[in-house]
Amino acid sequence: DLAQGKSTHHSGQRGETMDKKKIWSITLEYAMLTLATLVMVAGIYVFKFPNNFSFGGVTGIAIILSGLFDISASSITFIINMALLLVGFLFLGRGFGIKTVYVSVLMSGALSLLEYFFPMSAPLTNEPVLELIFAIVLPSFGSAILFNMNASSGGTDIIAMVLRKYTSFNIGSALFLVDLCITVAACFVFDAQTGLFSFCGLMAKSLVIDGVIENINLCKYFTIICNEPEPICEYIHKELHRGATIYQAEGAYSHQKRYIILTATRRHQAVALRAYARQMDPHAFIMITNSSEIIGKGFRGFN
Repeated sequence: DLAQGKSTHHSGQRGETMDKKKIWSITLEYAMLTLATLVMVAGIYVFKFPNNFSFGGVTGIAIILSGLFDISASSITFIINMALLLVGFLFLGRGFGIKTVYVSVLMSGALSLLEYFFPMSAPLTNEPVLELIFAIVLPSFGSAILFNMNASSGGTDIIAMVLRKYTSFNIGSALFLVDLCITVAACFVFDAQTGLFSFCGLMAKSLVIDGVIENINLCKYFTIICNEPEPICEYIHKELHRGATIYQAEGAYSHQKRYIILTATRRHQAVALRAYARQMDPHAFIMITNSSEIIGKGFRGFN
C-alpha cells in the first residue's frame, strides 16, 4: 500500500509538471501571437492607413471604402473582420481556428483603440518611400510570425478556407486577383502615385513574408566526412542534444575507409559544431547547407 501510495504521488507530481509546462507553452505561444499582431497593427495604422497604401487584404479593402465613404479605415476593418469571423463560424464550424479568431479580434480592436487615442490626420513623415517600406516590412514581419505558428490574421484567409472546403478553386490565384483588383482600385479612388506605391507593396510583401519565414526556420545541415566519428557524435549528442546518422564510405581515389556523419542543427549550434569537428579531425571534409524545411524530432512537425 505504501509503494502504491508513493507511485500515485510521483504520478501526480509528473502530471502537475506536465500541466505547468503546457500552460507555460500556451502562454508563450499567445504572447508571441500578441506581439506579432501588434507589430502588424503598428505598420498598418501608422504607415499604411495615412498614406492610403492599398495592396490587398481586408485593410486594403477598408482603405478603398474609406476613400469612397466618410468612414474610417479602422472602423471598416473591424466590421469586415467581425463579419468574416461570423462567416467562418457558419461555414467551417467552431474549430476553424482559435488562433485566427484571437488574432483577428485583437487586430481589429487594437486598430480601433489607436484611432480613438492616437488619431492621425496625415502621414507621419513627408517621405512616402520610407513610409511604404515600413508599411510593407512591419505587417509582413508580423504575418510571417503568424504563418510560422500556424495562425493567420483572419480576413481574406477565412474566405480562402471556405473556398478550399467547398470548391476546387486555385485559392492562391484567387486571392492574388482580389489583391490586384484592390490595388488597381487605389489608382481610381486616390491618385496614380498612390496606386503605383500600392503596386510596389503588392509585389514586395510576399517576398518579405517568404524571406522572414525562411530566416526564422533556417537551420544548418552537416555532412562530415572523417576518420574518427565517435568524438564528434558524442559532442553532437551530449553538448548539442541533437541526433546524427553514421555510415561507412570509401574514397573514390584513395579507396580509404572513411565515415560520413549526417546531422542538422540550429544556426547558433552550427558554429560550435564546425569548430569542434575541425579540432577533433583537422582533415575532416565538412559540408554545411542552409535548410529551412527540416521536419522531425527537435525541429518542425514533431510533438
